Amino acid sequence: MDAPTRERYRNPMRTRLLAAAALLLASCAQVPPGAPRAAPGTGAAPRTPGFVVASNPLAVDAGMAVLRRGGSAVDAAIAVQAMLSLVEPQSSGIGGGAFMTYYDGAARDVTVYDGREVAPAGASADMFLDPATGKPLPFAQAVLSGRATGVPGAVAMLAQAHRLHGALAWNVLFADAQRTARDGFIVTPRLARMLGGSYAELSAPDVQRYFARPGGGLLKAGDRLRNPAYAAFLSRLAAEGPSALYRGETARRIVARVAAAPLPGSLSEADLAAYQPIARTPVCGAWRVYRVCAAPPPASGVGLIELLGLLERTDIAKRGPNDPQAWYLFAEASRLMYADRDRYVADPAFVRVPVAGMIDPAYLDARARLIGSSAGPAPVAGTPPGAPKAGADATREPAGTSHFIVGDGAGNVVSMTTTVESIFGSGRMVDGFFLNNQMTDFSFAPRDASGRAAVNAVAPGKRPRSSMTPLVLLDREGRFAGAIGSAGGNAILAYVAKSLVAAIDWNLPTQDALAQPNLVARGDAFQGEVTKFSSPVLAGLAARGVALKPGQGEDSGVHAMIVRSGNRYDGGYDPRREGKVVVEAVPAPRIRSINADRVRNAREPVAAQ
Repeated sequence: MDAPTRERYRNPMRTRLLAAAALLLASCAQVPPGAPRAAPGTGAAPRTPGFVVASNPLAVDAGMAVLRRGGSAVDAAIAVQAMLSLVEPQSSGIGGGAFMTYYDGAARDVTVYDGREVAPAGASADMFLDPATGKPLPFAQAVLSGRATGVPGAVAMLAQAHRLHGALAWNVLFADAQRTARDGFIVTPRLARMLGGSYAELSAPDVQRYFARPGGGLLKAGDRLRNPAYAAFLSRLAAEGPSALYRGETARRIVARVAAAPLPGSLSEADLAAYQPIARTPVCGAWRVYRVCAAPPPASGVGLIELLGLLERTDIAKRGPNDPQAWYLFAEASRLMYADRDRYVADPAFVRVPVAGMIDPAYLDARARLIGSSAGPAPVAGTPPGAPKAGADATREPAGTSHFIVGDGAGNVVSMTTTVESIFGSGRMVDGFFLNNQMTDFSFAPRDASGRAAVNAVAPGKRPRSSMTPLVLLDREGRFAGAIGSAGGNAILAYVAKSLVAAIDWNLPTQDALAQPNLVARGDAFQGEVTKFSSPVLAGLAARGVALKPGQGEDSGVHAMIVRSGNRYDGGYDPRREGKVVVEAVPAPRIRSINADRVRNAREPVAAQ
């Protein structure tokens, strides 16, 4: 932590006075929503509007409130995450991790901030194997264990991004979430649906206690839920900075909660104190008229770019949502991509990931030629240039994630996917937030039947593979052209690719594109929203060997912003959730002077070639 940052965190009274002055200046410049606003020092309107797209209206409102005060996209993202941790605890939270793909509007440059959780120093490759049988533990047993929790990374990552791209003081970004936690919020139908499900975490004592309804049972839609413990923690987080989570009383409580039975974990205070987020170079590739930049390994942006590249080698763009051949092509390209992604993508600090090889044009040409006239057995992984010898993977990745997008008045954009992994994470709670179960994103079996090591096997200090793919689209001049991402576990890549095909290839309005039925083809499984496809499409798929069955988990949570012709910002939220899109003129943030080259030089390169 640099000296100015330490001063902001250690001298909260001085920080509050500076923040109050900044807020007063910002309020003097405010005009009614939707009215034209002058850029600082000029008579011209700002180049871009401010916008927030997220899965919960309270989170959108919290982010917009920050933008209206002159906050940056990163400032608003912090407010959004703080609120989501409260109102959408089944999906994400400050006890989890995240990837942020950040577009710098002035430099026309993209950086990925990696806040993925890390395995404790005491983790071992066989920690999810039954000692009696040597076989992987049942997922329901593993997810509720203390071993399921890795070192949370979202807060440290947001603090890193704020140091580089923040405009407002850290301690003014949590007020909405604090107030809502203290006063309470109304349980939404979706949260109530999760509480009425059959998830293993619902049996956890902390879940039962937190969501208990007077008279018995768990809360229902329309009930009010208060969380004073979370409000108190946010107060300390605002005043102390990320050390409020990674050191001191909260860190001690996290360690104690993880060390409790069943299957106690090894997470220590030293593990928490040692956590470091990573600024990474994005993985980028050409698709249609765009440059797509996404999160590199251990995230799955390379898989998404591979899938788009495979689809570009078909005639899917000439078809449409009512054509079964279009969906068949999508399914077969998806299966090829997942075979590669599952075999090769993992933490690049531990394994060689053939990033360049997976999206090499010649390799994509060869893989695309494998798409025949009907679906056959599950495809095997290819051998892209630079690929290591790797064992078959046994990772199971449930759906418990959220995605949101924020843009500020200076043209900076955050595309961020955030998660506690499964529904309510591990079901264990500390200071009003749930702890992640991200360790179950590793392969439970460290080796396959042939004895080859799985690249995503557990190791101390390792980051588990993630399907998260927050991305941005750039035009030929490097200008922002769109952003998209989704929740959904391993289905994220299919959800995002389907939405891009519908929005760009089929030219549907973004909201309509996101509402298109989901189809997830991975291995021998063809899953989808069967009731949303027309009978002719289902029949056409079946004739091509694709028999859809109902899908998985939480379903998608795609959120997108596409810049259409005429500089029109066309945003959409996934109708399967409870989202909201707001686009309006906001003040351009006055971000602290940061040398763009310094940001680039601080980035780790894209995963090993």
